[in-house]
Amino acid sequence: MFLSHTLTRKKEKFVPIEKGKVGIYSCGPTVYRDIHIGNLRTYLAADILKRLLIYNGYKVKHIKNITDVGHMRTDPTASKLRGASEATTYDPIITEALEQGKTPQQIAETYTQKFLEDEKRLNILPADTFPKATEHIKEMIEMTKALLDKGYAYVADGTIYFSVKKFKDYGKLSGNTLNKMGKLLAAVRVATETDKKDSADFALWKKAEEDRSLKWASPWGEGFPGWHIECSAMSMKYLGPHFDIHTGAEDNIFPHHEDEIAQSEAATGEKFVNYWIHAGFLLVDGKKMARREGNVYTVSDIVEKGFKPLALRYLSLTAHYRSRLNFTWKSLEAAATALNNLYREVTGYATADVPKVGCAEYEQRFLAAVNDDIDTPTALSIVQELVGSDYPPSAKLQSLFKFDQVLGLDLEKVAGEASQVPDKVKELVQEREKARKDNDFKTADKIRTQIKSKGYEVVDTEKGPKLKKILRS
Repeated sequence: MFLSHTLTRKKEKFVPIEKGKVGIYSCGPTVYRDIHIGNLRTYLAADILKRLLIYNGYKVKHIKNITDVGHMRTDPTASKLRGASEATTYDPIITEALEQGKTPQQIAETYTQKFLEDEKRLNILPADTFPKATEHIKEMIEMTKALLDKGYAYVADGTIYFSVKKFKDYGKLSGNTLNKMGKLLAAVRVATETDKKDSADFALWKKAEEDRSLKWASPWGEGFPGWHIECSAMSMKYLGPHFDIHTGAEDNIFPHHEDEIAQSEAATGEKFVNYWIHAGFLLVDGKKMARREGNVYTVSDIVEKGFKPLALRYLSLTAHYRSRLNFTWKSLEAAATALNNLYREVTGYATADVPKVGCAEYEQRFLAAVNDDIDTPTALSIVQELVGSDYPPSAKLQSLFKFDQVLGLDLEKVAGEASQVPDKVKELVQEREKARKDNDFKTADKIRTQIKSKGYEVVDTEKGPKLKKILRS
């Protein structure tokens, strides 16, 4: 199995730290609004990777954090809602709470549950643990203290910063050099506080404004965690100081993951992560998603347009996870059609006895494709070749079920539902077959229409009538 490792810029053979076991950490959402499909594309990529590892026989421990505290210094209570400049940074969770007349905790819990429901609708396997940032403040403070003790951090007016110049390998993930950090930080819209020793230094712990609603006691006064510290603290708590895989989107590479590496390896003195895996952006009509463009969509938007959520999953499989995927309603419609065609094939095989052996040739090719840096476009083409092959339906079904352990398109569930034909439909099939044998084709056609109204299509074969469940687009 080979994966593209962002740090080395190479496709590398995957070798776990511990034989047969894999630890994965995924950067989860900040929960203050519905998660858009761009974020979900990243979680889909991580899900395919996780499924593939399981398919290859690994026992996977997966951690995905929930960011239920914002990392911006300025509280909207003291800025936005009091006439401050629109350019002033503000905490999104607190702001949403004020706008809805709720507490930050209520906002975080509401959108955490919505996020988990969206993942379920996309058939994303749940992580083993979803640690919340607010429940791990102690670990973040302890890590910050360790970095201060080792001389990698400094205190400036109650805020603790990591000194990037103290970490000699800073920039190894992104390839960025310190002499261009100021422009880079501005480009990714990271606030550059004036009390830093260097513009590239980043906050581990921030001093809280007096009237800030989300803040905690610390050795340096009341404050709240910086952006990067939570992922380091929580990943190491659940997976240890050195683990196998860290996933995220391409915009996490810098500064988030670069800073995670710096603070983690400075704190422990050892390598943090073996493989950094990053998914490409999801574009909408060739543009980045932006609320000002009106092109930010959620799973609910997709459902309201009449599409199954798994159509988005299928669409994501049509592009390599590292490539940028262009979402259009037309491309989603094409994905939905392809998925429904696959479902129709599977339901047509559903009455076949499934053997223990599938189609070995296709199974070998599929495994080779997905084990080559998760090449899902090639894997899907192999699926289509198998469907059109001369193998018996029962053998095709067995192989498709195996493939779906990686693809996650619910093929076995669809086939199972199709095989559970209501007794009334079975009776109608028998009545129609009797009418056909009696050459009463008018009655047979009438019964066919009745069967169709109940969601099934009759296909006459040499071996007798076969039923196929009609799937709506």
